[in-house]
Amino acid sequence: MNTRNVAARLEGSGSELKLEAAGRVVLRSALAGTLLWVGALKFAEYEAENIQPMVSTSPLFSWINRRMGAQKTARLIGITEIVLGTLIAARPLSPRASALGSLGAIAMFLTTLSFLRTMPGVLQEDHGFPALSLEGQFLAKDGVLLGAAILTAAESLRAA
Repeated sequence: MNTRNVAARLEGSGSELKLEAAGRVVLRSALAGTLLWVGALKFAEYEAENIQPMVSTSPLFSWINRRMGAQKTARLIGITEIVLGTLIAARPLSPRASALGSLGAIAMFLTTLSFLRTMPGVLQEDHGFPALSLEGQFLAKDGVLLGAAILTAAESLRAA
């Protein structure tokens, strides 16, 4: 059975709506879960060390990092991620709160994606373009999370 046949069988059966609904649940759950998990990790010393190269070279975060220190900066970021994840997960109780969380996540992921421009060593220039370093790969996935936040914001705003 080819893709066209599968699509034809799904069309009109309501299966595409169920698939879309399942995708929304998975997307929202994964986005919220990722933010909660990664946010909680920011309270571990090793994670504060891991994010140092990103926050110390960012025009948006370097001054906070200098003023508060590595551990407190990591904790502030962690609290932000936990709050946003919690708000996004609150969709069944409050679509407006969830929309606010998703909008906050959009801002956060735009910020982290800016690290691709400000952090040295994101590209492995000796391997040619577009060879990303491990740090670059870590940051690039935030593009997918940004897309998820945009979709969950739109869905929550529609429901609100």
